[in-house]
Amino acid sequence: MNFVFSPSPVTALPVAGTASRFPVRRIFCVGRNYADHAREMGAADQAEGREPPFFFMKPADAMVSGEGEISVAYPPLTKNLHHEVEMIVALGAGGANVPVGAAKDLIFGYAVGLDLTRRDIQGRAKEKGHPWDMGKGFDQSAVAGVISPVAEAGHPEHGRIWLTVNGQMRQDGDLSAMLWKVADIIANLSTMVRLEAGDLIYTGTPAGVGPIVAGDVLEAGVDGVGTLRARIV
Repeated sequence: MNFVFSPSPVTALPVAGTASRFPVRRIFCVGRNYADHAREMGAADQAEGREPPFFFMKPADAMVSGEGEISVAYPPLTKNLHHEVEMIVALGAGGANVPVGAAKDLIFGYAVGLDLTRRDIQGRAKEKGHPWDMGKGFDQSAVAGVISPVAEAGHPEHGRIWLTVNGQMRQDGDLSAMLWKVADIIANLSTMVRLEAGDLIYTGTPAGVGPIVAGDVLEAGVDGVGTLRARIV
């Protein structure tokens, strides 16, 4: 096949214990999946019941990853860049209208991720009822560590999820606090789009999100999955 210019390289993530890499197809993110974070963002208390999950996307080439310290460029047009630590689900198979009981069969592995947000741009979009794309989907806004295959990580449903900035704890929660669990997320999302191998799902962040600036060093982890280290440059 001839192209009018060379196609962009495939975005791919390292996989623990192998030289093979995981090709990324799409990046889905779940909004407000921890009640404490929903409250800190001004949402109504969800203690009495779950709202249906809602999703936004980042382009695959917004991904930046690595096995050592990851350099992340501070983006333009913002004075309020925020960190959000999340557990990433990496799908090795796809499907539409997937039953909850079969959802975990699609999962290849898990990784630690950072959903970076231009909070001021996102806030202005919310006020006007505009899409969040430029607040969430900018270059290098999706940071990811090494994928731990299911054979190594299992399917984590509880355990610490945390993030420090320059050694100071900012976020410290537990996976058990997710309003929508991983299988529920996959099943729900598969009613909206057909999922495919290579899709990533960022599963939400606990409370404690906050601003970061150039020079900051972020360390994050999810029990049983792994850790990552990133420097804002």
